[in-house]
Amino acid sequence: MIKKGIKVKILTGKDKNKDGDVIEIDRKNNRAKVKGINIVKKHVKTTKEKKGGIVSKENFIHLSNLAIFETKKKSEAKK
Repeated sequence: MIKKGIKVKILTGKDKNKDGDVIEIDRKNNRAKVKGINIVKKHVKTTKEKKGGIVSKENFIHLSNLAIFETKKKSEAKK
């Protein structure tokens, strides 16, 4: 089972054969965000709090395109 913090390998797409840590999971749509993988550019409008512009960020990948690479989580590594 793919969980937050687990290292996964990308099986298909533009980032094929790369690996990274899962940072967010969307169980409803069977998707996950992987750190440094599937980077997209988003146009952000300027507000009073934030400066606008073009921002690069991770986008969701379908769970079927991921394989568990390493099952050690941060809590297990400390033991």
